[in-house]
Amino acid sequence: MSQLESIQKHLHTLRMPTAVEIVGDLLSTAARENWALENFLTELLEQEMEGRHQRRIERLQKSSHLPAGKTLESFDQEHLPLRLQRQLAQLCNGDFVDRAENLLIFGLPGRGKTHFAAAVGHQLIQSGRSVLFTPTFRLVDDLLRAKRDLLLEQELRRLDCFEVLILDDIGYVQQSRDEMEVLFTLLAERYERRCVIITSNLVFSQWDQIFKDPLTTAAAIDRVVHHSVIVEFGKEISSHRAKEAALRIQDQPLE
Repeated sequence: MSQLESIQKHLHTLRMPTAVEIVGDLLSTAARENWALENFLTELLEQEMEGRHQRRIERLQKSSHLPAGKTLESFDQEHLPLRLQRQLAQLCNGDFVDRAENLLIFGLPGRGKTHFAAAVGHQLIQSGRSVLFTPTFRLVDDLLRAKRDLLLEQELRRLDCFEVLILDDIGYVQQSRDEMEVLFTLLAERYERRCVIITSNLVFSQWDQIFKDPLTTAAAIDRVVHHSVIVEFGKEISSHRAKEAALRIQDQPLE
């Protein structure tokens, strides 16, 4: 076994895959350019740390289930009011997550709420934060199944591993009492500990359609609003879907 192969074996044992790949070329460069030993070690370790960071981002991206196309780069910010552009920039730095604050995004269908939430989620992952994106009805179904199988506590612990939980379209759950109970339990578990991002077509005065009981509705609203940032997509933002439909009509050939 050559000296290089021995070094690579040790690096592999130490679980430094990036260093295993680059150490040969890096030794050649160091010898050719007469690097000091400290410079060689610094470069080797920095590239290993960067490789670990990139692999972590890839793992976080895969486990997030975020819509791949709904990123900050693809989000049409030009049509946002200045206040929302500023909010978006502030939210992407992730400070609200560190403070365990929630992000509540309201607006009519087609205004870009889901894209806004997903774009923030993608940016949070780039800074190394764990995110899970899910339609609310799907997560509620999972919680109901876990409750039926006496595994609700275990499922809540799994969700607690994510620093940020994005609940898309909270108003679209089937609104049964069982669904209301597991959803409320989830929100209560994360209260002041973990961040929840919620998109909704329903304003707070309509949340009794979700939680049914007035006291439960009030308690749920209290938990998500306390320590929260609220983003409202108003009438000044025209529907993205309406724009796309209009463009499709314009592109159709005249008969």
